[in-house]
Amino acid sequence: MRARLSACALLLATASAWAQTGAAARDWRIPAGPLGSALAQLAAEAGVLFSADARLLDARTTPGLQGRYALPQAFGQLLDGTGLELVQDGPRYTLRPAAAAPPPLPAPRMPEAATTPTVLPPVTVRAPAFTDAPAYTSTAAPALTRSGTPLQELPQSLTVLTQDFIADLAVQNIAELLRYVPGVGAAQGEGNRDTPVFRGISTTAAFLVDGLRDDMQYYRDLYNVERVEALRGPDAMRVGHGAVAGLINRVSKAPDGTERRELTLATGSDQQRRVTLDASQVHGADLASRLNLLYEESGGWRDGFQLRRLGVNPVVRWHLPGQARLTVGYEHFQDRRTDDRGIPSWNGRPLDTDRTTFFGDPDESFTWVRLNALNAQLEADLGDGLRLQSRLRHAGYDKFFQNVFAGSVRENAGQREVALLAHNSRMRRQNTTSQTDLGWSWNQGAMQHRLLAGIELSRQAGDNRRETGFFANGATTLYLPVSQPTFFTPLSWRSRPSDPDSRSEAHQLALYLQDQIHLAPGWQATLGLRHDRLSVDMQDFAQRRAPSSRDRLWSPRAALLWQPQDALSLYLGSSVGYAPRAGEQLIALTQDNQALRPEQFVNHEVGARWRPHADLQASAVLYQLDRRNVSVEDTATNTQTFIDGQRTRGLELGLSGSWRPGWQVMGAYAWQDSRVRNALSPAAPAGAVMPHVPRHSFSLWNRVALNPQWALGLGASLRGMVFASTDNSVRLPGHARVDAAVFYTPAPGLRVQLNVENLLDRRYYAFAHSNNNIMPGAPRTLRLALSTAF
Repeated sequence: MRARLSACALLLATASAWAQTGAAARDWRIPAGPLGSALAQLAAEAGVLFSADARLLDARTTPGLQGRYALPQAFGQLLDGTGLELVQDGPRYTLRPAAAAPPPLPAPRMPEAATTPTVLPPVTVRAPAFTDAPAYTSTAAPALTRSGTPLQELPQSLTVLTQDFIADLAVQNIAELLRYVPGVGAAQGEGNRDTPVFRGISTTAAFLVDGLRDDMQYYRDLYNVERVEALRGPDAMRVGHGAVAGLINRVSKAPDGTERRELTLATGSDQQRRVTLDASQVHGADLASRLNLLYEESGGWRDGFQLRRLGVNPVVRWHLPGQARLTVGYEHFQDRRTDDRGIPSWNGRPLDTDRTTFFGDPDESFTWVRLNALNAQLEADLGDGLRLQSRLRHAGYDKFFQNVFAGSVRENAGQREVALLAHNSRMRRQNTTSQTDLGWSWNQGAMQHRLLAGIELSRQAGDNRRETGFFANGATTLYLPVSQPTFFTPLSWRSRPSDPDSRSEAHQLALYLQDQIHLAPGWQATLGLRHDRLSVDMQDFAQRRAPSSRDRLWSPRAALLWQPQDALSLYLGSSVGYAPRAGEQLIALTQDNQALRPEQFVNHEVGARWRPHADLQASAVLYQLDRRNVSVEDTATNTQTFIDGQRTRGLELGLSGSWRPGWQVMGAYAWQDSRVRNALSPAAPAGAVMPHVPRHSFSLWNRVALNPQWALGLGASLRGMVFASTDNSVRLPGHARVDAAVFYTPAPGLRVQLNVENLLDRRYYAFAHSNNNIMPGAPRTLRLALSTAF
């Protein structure tokens, strides 16, 4: 509560203190690239609204912007020679052809005190909902980096998945999207949560929304997402504990100064029915809103599967006096589905069975989550190179899952039998996070500094209770013939002494400082340090104990970047991450581990970014990630000892953008070697390959415009063999999958889209949670969507 109140007070106090600073000069570093991306980045860094008809920006590029300018002159530099100019109305800038321009803005060389803002009649822009050239590239990821650093100057591995790319794929889940991120895969998550795998590390807590934690275990939808930013490698300097191998940041759709309404109706195989609405509205010179709605009710290709989703996400943005804006949003989200944990294994491979067969009881296997979240963000340009950003998120989660699922398979009297087990779990949580950054850009002789300093306060409180399922005979295990593994019968549920039943509360206070130093032309160093104070207190009702921990974490980060030319960057960097003993959900503290040091993850990498031309980006990274301070029990002394538990080495290649006019591409390749360095347990011997990590993986999506009305999409993804667990006893064979799409735009504001997943109807295994929780890949699946703008 203290964090929430202090953040609210800071937002309100700061909102009333801004001065008029729009005409103040400041330093800008906008990279060469698409003109629309450059203008959008400039507007985002300045905290103003920018709107344009996308047709005015089609195929236009800019050499970028370097130097010190007031905002109007900075826009003018980017638009020089384009035949376009911006019209200002308060905090809003609207692009229009120069031939229709009003009288020019005051001359840039006038003294600042004599400069009078130009007040123009309001201009309402209705943005076209669909364009012939969707954007698969992004020049910055300000929500994650928080410094406005262009991607070309970011010494880290980061892939941005744009809204256009997500729409073209027609996916609604994180796992499918990650096929196009090098070095990142997915595990099954026991049928009730997203579980990305970054560089050999599985995690359920590496999720952010607009840069703030969203670490509850559930399946996320993409209905209200502007883009997804996938960072590889630990980054405790940016978010603190839990950022051990990577992050996924969902950037929410927010008002952008345009008016549009887009309704999408989707249907497809297995009774899919889905509708979304994206509506933006401008309310006068200083206020804009946006509303995203979702409803889905679908079946599934697996026996008994059902899915229902509901999402409501209104967002309002106010432009305050001076160069400041306040954005406030609320989201209510529900997801209820069959909790399907797939099929078991036999003789080291997935069991040979019909891929639609449900093992267990689909009626007793379900999961639901309810989310209510309030988000607020205040941004302000204070002038003289100073910029303030304060963000607040309060989220309440309520989640339940229950499943009757397959265990191991055995041979009994000449017949194979599968063991069925059952349990359920209820988790309720309240997360409050306040984060305030102060950015400052200034020159020191020939050097330029971009400083980021900040404070983060957070509180997490919740409870967690699990029950075991008992069958009619009173046993917790029931054997059925493999030929008839679906089981319908009432179960009784009650807690056993080993089932978790706890309440926890965690508090975090963090201070951080980062300096990006332009040492000389083409050379840039990044130095950062963060200090976290993390306290966790638990009430373990099952064991009647109250463990607690107090961690003091220092998280350094360092990188050096060389840019021999604007289109090429080479860098090397190091970063760390920490995993507290309370676990990534901060609910696993015990009497035995409460005093142990957190696990540490250390990453070293060298990388390159190259822009062959303004609309195409390529990247390459070589890395080594070590997992240290892993606690194992020394059976000889009955004590805990710390070892280096895991090492992953790899190569990641990425490609995104326009290969040529009308041809968009998104591609990824990764080579990974991830192994246990020292034995962690009998089930994780030294030298074992980490689960869910293929040696080779590759994906490439193409979208080719045949003419202004028709376009085709074709993609291929390949994944090598993976193990289902660290004992390496069960293998999931490698596979290749081909997807396709057809896009038809018969008229402005109307689009028809047909996607075909697994075009060749190949049988494969998508991912696993363990040796006996293996999810078969979907057969050929069709999705048809009609989108209309009005």
